[in-house]
Amino acid sequence: MFYIVGGVSLLLLAACSPSPESTVSLSPAPTSTTSAPVVPTATPLPLPNCGEQTAVSSTPLVATDITSDNFMLVNTFPHDSAAFTQGLEWVNGQFVEGTGLYGQSSLRLVDIATGHVRQEIPLAPAYFGEGITVLDNKIYQITWQEQTAFVYDFDTLVQEQQFSYETQGWGLTDNGRCLIMSDGSSTITFRDPATFAELGRLTVIDDTGPITQINELEYINGEIYANIWKQNRIARISPETGHVLGWLTLDELVAIVNPTNTDDVLNGIAYNPETDHLYVTGKRWPLLFEIELNQ
Repeated sequence: MFYIVGGVSLLLLAACSPSPESTVSLSPAPTSTTSAPVVPTATPLPLPNCGEQTAVSSTPLVATDITSDNFMLVNTFPHDSAAFTQGLEWVNGQFVEGTGLYGQSSLRLVDIATGHVRQEIPLAPAYFGEGITVLDNKIYQITWQEQTAFVYDFDTLVQEQQFSYETQGWGLTDNGRCLIMSDGSSTITFRDPATFAELGRLTVIDDTGPITQINELEYINGEIYANIWKQNRIARISPETGHVLGWLTLDELVAIVNPTNTDDVLNGIAYNPETDHLYVTGKRWPLLFEIELNQ
């Protein structure tokens, strides 16, 4: 369910692996064939210097533990309909956005009100851009199959470092100390921002079992918010246990955009701590939505 704030008019126009990030058809993640899947207990590795890890509960996760979150639509903004959005951050009143596709990937600074791209750094054609995050005045951007992360100075957008990692890259966020990354599976890894080395990992689960194809990420008030590829909902995930705490379903917003290309899915979550509002959009969506949660 969602609500519209008075005075806001909706314009009815116009976060990979077996990947959401391309149009190549790849095999889907395996699913259980049992009628009552056994929910595994998350067994995360230690998270040195992250300060998030606590003892993992052995209590099985059940459906009644998971909330169904509502939202209120606050505003609607234009968004570049050519931007294959892979990462989105609100920083100092503007968006930092990472886009994908080979030959079209970029890092950009975007004006919120107009959707105008203030500054853009293209990636080399061999790289498929993925998630981004901003930590300690640096922008981190990962890539899909190239196993490469780029680090830019926030003020100049000059690339300062480059790291390698062993998995695919889908979503990226941070908790103020560690980078938090998804790879399209049910696993979220915690990484050292100085080296990109893995520090720990979690398996994301709800009452049905592991949640795969975790995409764009955003860390908000002690929780990890995650787009799930080709689903119209966002998961709220505990960084301590990997348990899904709630689902935010955005069917109404997807219906407003009404994308005709199956690749143009919901993807992109940004958080404004000044208003406690979220911004959400999708790949090649012409609109971006500001919403307020009613949990």
